Amino acid sequence: MKQRLAIAALGLMLSACQAVGPDYTLPDEAAVKRGDLQGQIAGEGSNVVSAPVPADWWKLYNDPRLDELVRQAMASNTDLRVAAANLQRSRYQVQQAESAGGWNAGVKAEAQRLQESGEAFLLADKVPVANIGSVGISTSYQFDLWGTLQRGIESAQASADAAQAAADIARITLVADVVRSYTQVCAANEELAIANESLELQGQSTKLTQRLRDAGRGDETQVTRSQTQYKSLRADMPRYEAARQAGLFRLSMLLAKPLDQLPEGTSTCAELPHIAQLLPVGDGAALLKRRPDVRQAERQLAAATARIGVATGALYPDISIGATVGTVGILDNLGTAPTNRWGFGPLISWTVPTNGARARIHEAEAATQGALAHFDGVVLNAIRETQTGLAQYTAQLQRRDALNEAGESAKEAADQTHRFFQAGRASFLADLQATRTYTDVRAQLAAANTQVAMSQIDLFLALGGGWESGRTQAAQASKP
Repeated sequence: MKQRLAIAALGLMLSACQAVGPDYTLPDEAAVKRGDLQGQIAGEGSNVVSAPVPADWWKLYNDPRLDELVRQAMASNTDLRVAAANLQRSRYQVQQAESAGGWNAGVKAEAQRLQESGEAFLLADKVPVANIGSVGISTSYQFDLWGTLQRGIESAQASADAAQAAADIARITLVADVVRSYTQVCAANEELAIANESLELQGQSTKLTQRLRDAGRGDETQVTRSQTQYKSLRADMPRYEAARQAGLFRLSMLLAKPLDQLPEGTSTCAELPHIAQLLPVGDGAALLKRRPDVRQAERQLAAATARIGVATGALYPDISIGATVGTVGILDNLGTAPTNRWGFGPLISWTVPTNGARARIHEAEAATQGALAHFDGVVLNAIRETQTGLAQYTAQLQRRDALNEAGESAKEAADQTHRFFQAGRASFLADLQATRTYTDVRAQLAAANTQVAMSQIDLFLALGGGWESGRTQAAQASKP
């Protein structure tokens, strides 16, 4: 009767138990739930559209060479390999957490020539030396009465999700770096060509000024000023080549390939990648769901919350039930009735919580508050980065458009001056100066176009697009 009551009490305890610690729910005070962060993103203008951000946004440039660069980077980049290894490790940690508790089994076999102590058995005589052996099988089942193991699984799974988000961050950062480096190479080549043209025109102007001085129609000051401008332009030339080389070296690093194995035409690209449509930016709610750093911070908060339950579980006993069967005795007699043994029953192990267990709970609670604050900060930073990117992109477009108008005016002035020169109504020097002015404006416009292109890349990075396509490509690359 007592045994039945004990079994009934154990069953009642098993049915009534629940996981210790708080269940994870997104706090109501979390910044991600703020209504003002869910709608239209501040800073939007007529140059963008509230459409979903494409997973492969770099294909909006319609540049096959750029597509190939991104594809190769996704397949071989070292940062992605690190992220993949970290993700795999986190998944094994989940498996480890899931394997804790539950059924365990073991087998033990032993044989030895043994001299036992007689006094250990309260015998005055010496115990004979004998060949002793033992064989045993044991099994046990650990109950997760308090949900401690379940909280450990929740923590490990949330950490694995955070590792997945970290891998997604690595993907979108890689794509942005590849596009930025390729753009840098193209921009440097384009600006170098314009600078060479401007240098040639200034050289012609300097020679003409010298001839005018020699003919008595000019002075040394004009020659010196012209030579100074020529030398100043020439001094700028190395920086374009340095920018080009820096972009190529970065592409080589990102793709993990030597320079001569980059896609054909990469080093000679002289036209900026261009998007011929309005940029899709979506809304605030879609942004916060898409950004992998927001997802990573939210999963870190979930993991920290689960660890409160793990720490709380240390206050309660571990309860398991086990059984053993085996044989112990002289080797020749193993398996006979006198040597056989068996047993089963419950086991309760409880360490009285006096060694900082409650302090560890408070530590886990404080860590959760810190994770919530970090999550809020990441959300607010995601909105700020996007708003700033939109504002900078709009400003760069306005500057580019203004310079484009200035370029049209300078071209018209240069054409008009050249017609006057051909008609004998303007000097050759005036014709050169007008052409030089037009070339200077072209150089400014090329630099402005570069800044617009870089702002586009920064904006796409802030929008968080590109990790979905990256997962697909990475999975395909890993297949034999």
